[in-house]
Amino acid sequence: MQRNPASRTNGVASHGGLASERVRDRMVDRVKELGVRDSRVLDAMRNVPRHLFVDEALASRAYEDTALPIGHGQTISQPYIVARTAELALEAIADPRQARLLEVGTGCGYAAAVLAQVFGEVVSIERVRALHERARDNLRGLRLPNLRLVFGDGSRGVEQAAPFDVIVAAAAGDEIPRAWVQQLKIGGRIVAPVGSDEQKLVVALKDDNGQLVRRGTEAVRFVPLRGGVA
Repeated sequence: MQRNPASRTNGVASHGGLASERVRDRMVDRVKELGVRDSRVLDAMRNVPRHLFVDEALASRAYEDTALPIGHGQTISQPYIVARTAELALEAIADPRQARLLEVGTGCGYAAAVLAQVFGEVVSIERVRALHERARDNLRGLRLPNLRLVFGDGSRGVEQAAPFDVIVAAAAGDEIPRAWVQQLKIGGRIVAPVGSDEQKLVVALKDDNGQLVRRGTEAVRFVPLRGGVA
């Protein structure tokens, strides 16, 4: 997407001091330069060690502002995109610590860990079992009691955990799935990439009539949203 726990920390610390706060501070400074201003998001980005979520062979690039491959045709998202999505998700949420968020596309678990720093409850669903299991392993050492991982078809949402105050997606469809709209609270918001050849990060608010009021924010490039499980 454009524009693993504590047991590995000692192993990666030698790669340019990746376990230090300084490298995370530099990443956060870059995110700020690109326009993210919400201090809650910036603190969350600073608190989550991104190098724990990438392959050890790519550890030296963990804090670059770029997407990196995690296998199965997926990526760990560019830090700016993670931060920007979280910032948009927080807009107009009176008390995010009381809010329930659904993330579609867990991947390696990095964005879920960031979102769990600012939202009271996070449910994250992944359709690729190997990635679901990898995210579970990556997140175990962080001990986030407000984060729940689900294996399943994210295009169908997670009905048993609905309704949600916010839904965010890490994959782009031509349209926002109807299941997400149905599982969103009145007044809730969806932050998701929409489009195929040309994608935009879209914020969609659910009005009192159950309809979505949308606005596009910026051009992005995400992997395609797929149904089913693998």
